[in-house]
Amino acid sequence: MIYDLRSQFPILQRHVHGDKPLVYLDNAATTQKPKAVLDAIADFYVTSNANAHRGGHALGAEATALYESARGTIGRFLNAAPESVVFTHGATEALNLLATSIERTYGASLRGKSIVISEMEHHANIVPWQVLCERTGALLKVIRICDDGSLDMQHAQELIAHNCAVVSIAHMSNVLGTINDVETICTWAREHGAHSIVDGCQFVVHNQVSVDNIGCDAYVFGGHKVYGPFGIGVLYGRPEWLTVLEPYQAGGAMIDNVTFEKTTYAEPPLRFEAGTPNIEGAIGLGAAINWLSSIDRKTVADQETSVTEAMIDGLLQHDRVRVIGGDYARNGIISIVVDGIHANDLGTLMDEQGVAVRTGHHCAMPLMRRLGLQGTLRASVAAYNSIDDAHRFLDAFSRSCRMLG
Repeated sequence: MIYDLRSQFPILQRHVHGDKPLVYLDNAATTQKPKAVLDAIADFYVTSNANAHRGGHALGAEATALYESARGTIGRFLNAAPESVVFTHGATEALNLLATSIERTYGASLRGKSIVISEMEHHANIVPWQVLCERTGALLKVIRICDDGSLDMQHAQELIAHNCAVVSIAHMSNVLGTINDVETICTWAREHGAHSIVDGCQFVVHNQVSVDNIGCDAYVFGGHKVYGPFGIGVLYGRPEWLTVLEPYQAGGAMIDNVTFEKTTYAEPPLRFEAGTPNIEGAIGLGAAINWLSSIDRKTVADQETSVTEAMIDGLLQHDRVRVIGGDYARNGIISIVVDGIHANDLGTLMDEQGVAVRTGHHCAMPLMRRLGLQGTLRASVAAYNSIDDAHRFLDAFSRSCRMLG
């Protein structure tokens, strides 16, 4: 199955640095795109290019139907109603939308209340909340992590129970591969009258999601991490909450009626989609979700686990290697440090051998400080990665370590 699946990704057939076959293991940063996604985007521009929700002509109707069909596809993917799915430019914008809309809606009542996040968050789930706190007088509170990279759930419960307005938490860490118990965290938030937000960027590509089962008020992810195009993201919002929240931006499409005296806004989700939408991005993301839903996700998950385990087993044969965090085998993310070797040097040499990995702080500088690290080398797998990729990775890693002493 894996080789048939790989053949659907044209970029995986290319070579880099002259004659080196590409081994792509930076999937936590972005995934490659199957031909089904590339074709869907091209077909839109060739056959149906027009602005959605505008114009009474045939192309406009087709563009609108394609755009809204993608919304329905994503709703089914999340086990949510289509009207609860808001298109954004990415997960970062989705989190900024929530922070800004919460500020506009609740304003001064947030003063003295806490916004709760964790030590393992991506910068996109830290900085918007810092801005909200600066503007409203809310207090940013941070859930500790344990030494094994898991969330300190007792500390989480304590922070959520004390005057919490919002808790925003990663479903899965982009550095450690830790999967957080977001269902319990959302339950605690609900019990204490707080709103719950889940950053699902790393989780949705490997696992099925039901927002009903999670019980969150909002769930966000970026399209480019789930085999879709750049510049498109998703914000699921609980319908009752979306109706209460003030819009993030103002302009065309998100209005009901405009006069110079007063403007009224459309019902969700359109009230959060000001201006011309990223129609091609939504169509491409819909195609990506349809593609992902068409494959045997259990078989793919088993393959990802096998590749990850093979890489970890090989890495641990090196005395100087430290795998950061806890049990990674099911999550597809491996972060390591090598004593005496800088991650950037190691990543550069591996790239020269055709193996693409990530080095640095991975947009998680507070987590790196907590771990006492400058950065890590991170390898992350996707549906198209094979055992051959694992062997190529280990060969390049060993050769690079020897070159660096």
